[in-house]
Amino acid sequence: MAADIDEQPAGYARLLSTDHAREIAHVAAVVAQRRPRHVVFTARGTSDHAALYGAYLTEIRLGLPAGLASPSVVTVYGARPDLSDALVVGVSQSGGSPDLAEVLRSARASGALTLAVTNAPDSPLADVAELSVDIAAGHERAVAATKTYTAELLALLMLVEGVRAGGDGTLPAEERAALAALPDLAARTLDDPTPTRLAPRYRFAAQLVTTGRGYAYPTAREAALKLMETSYLPALAFSGADLLHGPLAMTDPDVPVLAVVGSGPGGRSMGEVLPRLGERRADVVVVGSAEVGGATRMAVPEVDERYAPLLDILPLQRLALALALARGEDPDSPRGLKKVTATM
Repeated sequence: MAADIDEQPAGYARLLSTDHAREIAHVAAVVAQRRPRHVVFTARGTSDHAALYGAYLTEIRLGLPAGLASPSVVTVYGARPDLSDALVVGVSQSGGSPDLAEVLRSARASGALTLAVTNAPDSPLADVAELSVDIAAGHERAVAATKTYTAELLALLMLVEGVRAGGDGTLPAEERAALAALPDLAARTLDDPTPTRLAPRYRFAAQLVTTGRGYAYPTAREAALKLMETSYLPALAFSGADLLHGPLAMTDPDVPVLAVVGSGPGGRSMGEVLPRLGERRADVVVVGSAEVGGATRMAVPEVDERYAPLLDILPLQRLALALALARGEDPDSPRGLKKVTATM
């Protein structure tokens, strides 16, 4: 897991390289020409959080309605939704889950434009889709996904921005220059020892809450999953808004909170959440670029809010790794889990 985490800056650079960028631009151009009226994502596990990020990007940057499909509608109930005007995107590191392939197969039969975003370009998911994007993350050693998650995020970002650019899907020069800084920013973020130093703070925690808004919400969900996978620590993820609608009552000094707070609109909207957590005397650690008075912080370089999930998750991955080791667990081989989970 440590090796996988450390390879992420190189993974960003690889995906941003001319060849891979050109491939994504080609897919983006096809999508733009087809002019879908809405976008449906389908995914499981970690990839579901990448898909959620993709849905935020789609609605905010493209102005298209977007949502996450429930594969059981197709595979368990046998329904065949009419997706003839949609772009349907399957996101999967392995591309091997039969239910995701079946969703894309059904969607394509109804006339949808289908796209697979996967680390396995020869997988069943890629085979059934009309279009495919290879996230080029390389072999992932640990069961818990880290570098494939961030590669999915970056591929979806490049795809959405390519669709927005229109034409041949090539990103504007200003966007390319901003993205080119990500590998160095990621390496700098991973060099920070704060996550390892914080891990003992949660060694005996019985439960934990993660929270964030907007682009940070998928990060909060992915962080909770990583903590559950590697440390077996029950972790509940809430959007900052949903936290105030009831779950706030469970927070107290014995329930740690990891709050993802950036410098954009999503981070600023957490301004009403953090004081309420303070009233509950919750043990809060802030992750992100925003300065929050009096709070312990895992600092991340400030970037455009769209890019922040590619950096914010890095200290949280390292925290999950360090905490698993502190609790005497094996983060590389979580009990009961396999690298590829096949569901129907």
